[in-house]
Amino acid sequence: MSVVIIGGNERMERMYSDLCLKHGCKAKIFTKASGDISKKVGSADLFVLFTSTVSHNLVKTALNEAKRCNAEVERCHSSSLSALKNILQERFPCETICNI
Repeated sequence: MSVVIIGGNERMERMYSDLCLKHGCKAKIFTKASGDISKKVGSADLFVLFTSTVSHNLVKTALNEAKRCNAEVERCHSSSLSALKNILQERFPCETICNI
């Protein structure tokens, strides 16, 4: 499984990545717009948009890419680790795999 995270806090990138690994997912994290993200995203199963920390233009780009690769989109206003944990737990439960 593959997850693309758009937005969030730069300092928490490693924690986002580690949490995704615990759920058996690879994560690509873009906390800010750097170049053409549409070329870097690739194909993913889930797009997580932290809407409070991202520009409208970046959201539009992410939604277009999600539509292109038929991925699900989850929007969340909070960019906390627990918000991501709840999203991943709902989509990719891992009670038997890991202790979270």
